[in-house]
Amino acid sequence: MSVARRAVVPFTSGLAQVGACGIFLLHVLRALPGSLRYVRETVRQIFFVGAMSLVIIMTCGMFVGAVLGLQLYDVLSRFGSAAMSGTVVALALYRELGPVVTALLFAGRAGTSITAEVGLMRATDQLDAMEMMAVDPLAYVIAPRFLAGIVAMPLLACVFNALAILGAHVVGVTWLGLDNGTFWSNMTASVDVWTDVFNGVWKSTAFGAVVTLIATFQGYTTPPTSEGVAYATTRTVVFSSIATLALDFVMTAFLM
Repeated sequence: MSVARRAVVPFTSGLAQVGACGIFLLHVLRALPGSLRYVRETVRQIFFVGAMSLVIIMTCGMFVGAVLGLQLYDVLSRFGSAAMSGTVVALALYRELGPVVTALLFAGRAGTSITAEVGLMRATDQLDAMEMMAVDPLAYVIAPRFLAGIVAMPLLACVFNALAILGAHVVGVTWLGLDNGTFWSNMTASVDVWTDVFNGVWKSTAFGAVVTLIATFQGYTTPPTSEGVAYATTRTVVFSSIATLALDFVMTAFLM
């Protein structure tokens, strides 16, 4: 095989994967009405991907906000604008860091769990058994997880932002001595609900849909072996991270 052909094969296989994922999305959307019968399964998945991810989301949010507050105080104090550090932290979190970092953490924790769970169902022939019993696995297994990711991601992003702002407040006000009233008044005067907060909510919703779609697709189409499940889990993290950052650029360009 020539060098040019060896370079083309991964590209074409990647395009084939993107096309297959798009077709898979159409099948999932078609199965959504049927999944409404399984409300209990959807609620269980929301708890699994949402509530079970709170610990890592809250912990990372607190430290991200603390680091942001510390770094911005150091930079802004050189220009006599240290009082604006809370405003810059809030704008950075609501517009970019909150949705993006939450999506990356969500992919590492919940996305891999979804892929491993669905992949094990494929490896142990549980999905085939559902089809033999006239149960649509897309409606019973995939669609509830897809809906759970869409519902849970915006809520997790809000929790991340809240803890990050709290971490910035602890560092800026309690440690570095900024005025508490100035910290909050500058933030509330500069952050717009529609332009900043709701744009971040839309981003996190889109990221949740993309991450859960990739996770369920990788688990559903994985080879029915333990090695295949392991590779699918790795691909979920890699592809979800790339898709999240690429989609963030596209959405930022349109929303700006």
